[in-house]
Order: sequence, then C-alpha cells, then structure tokens
Amino acid sequence: MLNMFAGEVLPITAFIGVFFAFSATCILTSFLNDWLPRDHGREFAHNGKLSAGKPRGAGIIFISVFCIAALLFGEMSVEMFIYLVLVFIEMLTGFLDDAAEVPWGELKKGILDFLVAAVAALNYMHFNSTYVELATIGVKFYIPPVLFFILTIVLVWAAINVTNCSDGVDGLSGTLTIITLMTIYVIDQIRGNETQFPYIILLFVVCILGYLWYNATPSRLMMGDAGSRAMGIFISIAVLKTGSPFLFLLVALILILDGGLGLLKVALLRFLKIHIFENTTMPLHDHVRKKIGWSNTQTVFRFAIIQIVISIATVYLILI
Repeated sequence: MLNMFAGEVLPITAFIGVFFAFSATCILTSFLNDWLPRDHGREFAHNGKLSAGKPRGAGIIFISVFCIAALLFGEMSVEMFIYLVLVFIEMLTGFLDDAAEVPWGELKKGILDFLVAAVAALNYMHFNSTYVELATIGVKFYIPPVLFFILTIVLVWAAINVTNCSDGVDGLSGTLTIITLMTIYVIDQIRGNETQFPYIILLFVVCILGYLWYNATPSRLMMGDAGSRAMGIFISIAVLKTGSPFLFLLVALILILDGGLGLLKVALLRFLKIHIFENTTMPLHDHVRKKIGWSNTQTVFRFAIIQIVISIATVYLILI
C-alpha cells in the first residue's frame, strides 16, 4: 500500500517493513497473550500434559501482523491479496478450533482445508502457467489444467496438515518453517524471481521469529492450529510461486516426514486396515523424545540441522 503512494518499491519502506513485522509481533504477543485461550494438554502426546494451562492460538497474533505488514509494505496484486485472504482464513479457522471447548472433528477441518486448497489452486492457475520445472535437473514440462488443479489441491492440503502435525515441540514447526521458507527465498533469488513474493516471504519469516521469541523452550505460549495451519498454506503458496512445486518434497522434507508419516499410518489403518510403523510413535518428534530420549531442545536442533543439510544440497543442485 505504501508502495502505491510512492509509485515504486522503495528499499527504505521494505527495510522498515521487516522491522515493523518483527517488533509488532513481539509487542502484541507480550500484551495479548493473556487473552488467548488456554491449552488443555494433549492426551496422547509425549509430555502433552505439561502444556496444560499455557496460552494457545498465538498464531492469530503473528499471522494478523503478517497480513497487515504485507498489505502495508508489500506490492499488492489481486493474486497476492487472495493468497493473504486464504492464509487469514486458515488462521481464523485454526483459532476457532483452538478456542473451542470441544475440538473440531477431522471431517470438518478436512472439508475446510479442501475448499481453501481448491481456491488457492484456481487462483494460482488463473494468474500463472501450468508449466512446471524440475528445478534440480532443469527439465520443464506442461501439466494439463485438470491434473494440475488436482495436484495443487493435494499439495496445499498436505502442506497444511503435515505442518499442523509437526506442531508438538516448543519451537519445532516454526523453526522448520523458517528453514523451508528461507530455502525457497534463496532459490527465488538464484532463479531471478522478479515478483515481490520473495519479500513477502521475508515478512512471514520475521513474524515467526517474533513468535519464537516467546515459544523457545521453555515456551510461554503456543501457536496452536491458528499458526501451524496458516504456515502450512503459506509454504505451499511459496513453493508454487517458484514454478517448481515438486521442490516441496526437498525443502520441507523433515516437515513431511515428521507430520506426514503419522497421517499415512492413520489413513492406511483406518481405510485399508494396513499396519505400518507399528513400533514407531507418531509424529516422529514424539518417537525421538519418548523412545530415543532426546530432549525438546535436541529434537528441534537435530531436526533443523537435518533440514538445513537437505536445503543446502538442494540449493547446490539448482546452482550447478
């Protein structure tokens, strides 16, 4: 919005925007955390009862700040505005679930995620090509619109839910999301992405950093579904905007393994009566803490280190 008045994107407004996003997140989180709903403790999670009583749903703060910062300091277009609305919707539905006395059912959340994913897919296809590049090998090919629509829904839905399932250790999902988004940012810079979306990524990252100021072990509050679901859809949009959506499998691999394997295990058992990973506690962050004995801090650092190594290797493949 400020760029519209200036007639161009000014480095000084972009610089101020980053500091505004971070400081506003920190200040508002400090003042508003007592107004958030309280966690009841997760019954089946490792040490889940320890979180009982903490404020949850803090995603409503840092996601709202992100949306305001993007509107004020980003270069808006119809496409980008719709993405912001979808991120806000995922945050809002997540917060309503966080605040509910009885958690929303899987079916209700699944249908809402599907609808949001469908709108995100249509929005992307309206403003972008359905040509896709395998960035690591430089091969570009065309995907028919109907197939692209289906695959994009799968991508967005999966990103929302694996990120949501990875939110169970102080700082874990936020840290992994930052690594994923910064990897996408670096890839955008390497490939000369001339849109303003890379800057929007930076605004999102610094808002997560403002939240992590209070969520580092031992945490004072939790993002809840309001944060994790919004982070998931933003990751999917960011990777779509690279023009290489299959990069999601590399830049978010630890999120996928941590949250996705549990979803796969439950789905196979529920619908096909197939048992897999019988001796593995899901999500994986619970397994390494309960069965291997990692502390919360070790879990966050080690998962983050593995994703950083994968991200560095991915960037190298794109460079050569």
